[in-house]
Amino acid sequence: MNYFKRLRDAAIAIVLLVIPFFFLSANLKNPSRVGPIDRALLNLAGPVQWVAREAADAASGAIEEYVYLVDVGRDNDRLRRENSRLRDEARRLRGQADENRRLRELLGVRPRLAGETIAAEVIATDVTEAFRVSTLYLDRGPRDLVQVGMPVVAAEGLVGYVRRVRSAGYSDVMLLVDGRSAVDVVVRRSGARGMLRGTGESNRYRARLEFLERQDDVRVGDEIYTSGLGQRFPAGILVGTITQVTRRSFGLYQDAEVRPAVDFSALREVLVLTTMSQVPTDRNRAQAPE
Repeated sequence: MNYFKRLRDAAIAIVLLVIPFFFLSANLKNPSRVGPIDRALLNLAGPVQWVAREAADAASGAIEEYVYLVDVGRDNDRLRRENSRLRDEARRLRGQADENRRLRELLGVRPRLAGETIAAEVIATDVTEAFRVSTLYLDRGPRDLVQVGMPVVAAEGLVGYVRRVRSAGYSDVMLLVDGRSAVDVVVRRSGARGMLRGTGESNRYRARLEFLERQDDVRVGDEIYTSGLGQRFPAGILVGTITQVTRRSFGLYQDAEVRPAVDFSALREVLVLTTMSQVPTDRNRAQAPE
């Protein structure tokens, strides 16, 4: 059995070696000396060569396509990594640009404040069940000369005041919308004065302007500033805008609702007013500067 198998394999090998010889001999002969067998081989060689060429072209194309796809896959992976790196870099640069803008705005407030200030960063917050900030925590404390009662200001306006110093380098801020907060304020347009008290609501930032006399000229859209009375807050700091006025049919006073100028949920940096260089005069107690 093995003998016949070896014989068969030898015969196949001889045929495979001889057939190309006959094809080559027929192709190399002078056309005038080509015989019937040579012509038959030449006629047969055409389709065989076409099939071989097509098979070779298909195999070559498949190999080239595979190599191309491998290169494209590598390029795509490289481009994806580069794109991810560039997106991270763009986010970092946008964050730095936003921080620089906020710091420039905050520094622009300093010349308008009558006293010494120190910059502080908001490091944590307490929030209500409606995700409204109720307390800010700053990275400044007694070692930075921060004390209880000192005003806290943002680029947009008044934030509140220091309620507690926790340790050498930390302190808490009570917001002006806190129900325990009270600020003496003045309406910039008319000079009307009142007491701004926080409503302490958990779902929005609002304060109530109380003790406005009935004849005071107060309108929706009026801006409210600190009056300077009590010397807790210097005069002329923007507090907010009147959004609603309530005039009752009896009584000595009218009330108004105020929307704070500061978005407490977006605060990142603030200024703490550590000293007041001057006591407000009677003139700026009556109205905020133009």
